[in-house]
Amino acid sequence: MRIAFFGDIVGKSGRIALADHLPGLRDRLALDFVVVNAENAAGGFGITEKTANELFDAGADVLTLGNHAWDQAEALGYIEREPRLLRPVNYPEGAAPGRGASLYDLPDGRRVLVMNVLLRVFMQPLDDPFAAVDAQLRACPLGAVADAILVDMHGEATSEKQAMGVYCDGRASVCVGTHTHVPTADHRILPGGTAYLTDAGMCGDYDSVLGMDKAEPVNRFVTHMRSGRFQPAEGEGTVSGLFVETDDKTGLATRCAPIRVGGALAEAHPG
Repeated sequence: MRIAFFGDIVGKSGRIALADHLPGLRDRLALDFVVVNAENAAGGFGITEKTANELFDAGADVLTLGNHAWDQAEALGYIEREPRLLRPVNYPEGAAPGRGASLYDLPDGRRVLVMNVLLRVFMQPLDDPFAAVDAQLRACPLGAVADAILVDMHGEATSEKQAMGVYCDGRASVCVGTHTHVPTADHRILPGGTAYLTDAGMCGDYDSVLGMDKAEPVNRFVTHMRSGRFQPAEGEGTVSGLFVETDDKTGLATRCAPIRVGGALAEAHPG
């Protein structure tokens, strides 16, 4: 199976970049399944039904969220109606609408489990992310129930993401990080066969501060005062993510490579 994951969509620039590049990437890489983190898609904060539909129309099969899941009030109702939208799986039981993991059927009958987990170091803590992920992996084992499993690790600390990758090694096809909006260069297949990347980076304008127009973030660092709201940068966006190919017999990764197209960053294409 050929899977692509794309990091946090930030504002209109990120949505436009994905719409411009994803259809061609789906064809050229013969992608079977595409997951996109969309928690910053609506004006840089949260998601709406309109912005979600733009990403689905561009070619995303599933959207994941994170710590900004509920920044747009309409997301609370929309997620109940949209099974392709996932919030963190480790909310306390009954505390949040929607779902944090789901099994998706491909047209050819193969099945992909996708889960979104919010890590805890330097973040707003939810329930134990390791226990939540373990419960999903036990309930839907790779190679038995799911033909592929993707874990979106939404977190700040690189150490915690690496620990989650090790914890899932051999039990998931892909563990890929989001939230920091900066692509890391440590893509690899772990000893047990799980493709790993600490952070996929963002889809948005990199001539910015984490996708936001530079003026206000710099002002706050320099003066420790607020002079306005953060606004997404509006220049040309870069699409940033990870390509993974898996073995259909085991569900484990056989190849992984970064994807970067457009905008300010040097391009990277799977060989």
